[in-house]
Amino acid sequence: MLSDRTYVALANAVLVLHVALVLFVVGGLVLVLVGNRRRWNWVNRWWFRLAHLAAIGVVVAEAWFGMVCPLTTLEMALRARAGASTYSGGFIEHWLQWLLYYDAPPWVFTLGYSAFALLVLWAWWRYPPRRRDGH
Repeated sequence: MLSDRTYVALANAVLVLHVALVLFVVGGLVLVLVGNRRRWNWVNRWWFRLAHLAAIGVVVAEAWFGMVCPLTTLEMALRARAGASTYSGGFIEHWLQWLLYYDAPPWVFTLGYSAFALLVLWAWWRYPPRRRDGH
């Protein structure tokens, strides 16, 4: 059986992963737009663009179907297993949670995620991905 500290550490790792995925979704679009203006070929590589599209697609699908993100569910389950509060902790943990978790009606998130996904689709059309550089 794992200790409470281990469960909290695992929950923190899930939180860091969650923030990294959020940064990938948001930063990925920024990289595509800025990178195409600066002629960075790598921002249109097929694997990068497909991973980015898939990531925002999952977020939008969760929002439209009213699903809680599995990473959030896992993190909270680990914290509960440790007997820890789900929204308190150390400095890094506190600020990472502040970035990810905030109160608003669900429709606000669904609208925001959907609008962001439309921007990603526009970028996909405007700057199509390439399987090889130049093709």
